[in-house]
Amino acid sequence: MIVRQPRRNHLRSVPLARAEPVKSLLHLDSSYSGNSVSKHLTSLYADTWRERHGAVGYRYRDVAADPVPLVGPAYCSLRRRLEGRDPVPVGGVAAVAANAAEEREWASTLPLVTELLAADTVLLGVPVHNLTVPAPLKAWIDRVTVPGVFTDPATEESLLRDTEVVVVTARGGRRGDDFLEPYLLAYFGGLGVADVRFVHAELTRAPDVPRPSRFQALGTESLAAARLAVVELAQGFSSSADSLEVSRIEP
Repeated sequence: MIVRQPRRNHLRSVPLARAEPVKSLLHLDSSYSGNSVSKHLTSLYADTWRERHGAVGYRYRDVAADPVPLVGPAYCSLRRRLEGRDPVPVGGVAAVAANAAEEREWASTLPLVTELLAADTVLLGVPVHNLTVPAPLKAWIDRVTVPGVFTDPATEESLLRDTEVVVVTARGGRRGDDFLEPYLLAYFGGLGVADVRFVHAELTRAPDVPRPSRFQALGTESLAAARLAVVELAQGFSSSADSLEVSRIEP
């Protein structure tokens, strides 16, 4: 009797490795200074981030060197019309524009909104100007804050709920009356962002301004702690550096 052995298949099926989704970083600087501490720190974060994730998902804007246009009357009229409607997705805003001026305003706004929606992480370099954010960053904030575009029309949940925001600040003196941090917390909280992290570098002008010059050593320590914090954050670690503050915004 001939017994036929089943033919063996020597080809093993190997499960394909699932490709990791491309991470995206939107990097905004807002300092006019060429020797900016906030730019130095955000550059360190971005370099570390690209070493980990690559450069494909990286997007950079210097809103001081390349200013975002200030909003005008046509932008405001379009905004008021959107406020009176259910959430309008990005693709539907152009249809709401009533005239050519509003269409131009939306054309200037759309790339900025699209970048923000696409970002897994938003990195802001923010020098403290008169206790709060500098004018170039405020212009960006005013421009991108379009009613409804960050809300999912189907669920009414924020489209930015999983976005991480890292704010790197630099101030010439020490923290006293600070309206920058509470302002940005309130702003991003209003957009539905739950994860906002602050890294502060203080006394950055101590080496060259008479009054805080005696605090130069403290300024050096603060900058070193800030450098450590941005590197650890970019590497995905939970930094314990003294310059880092993590704010969880409850929905």
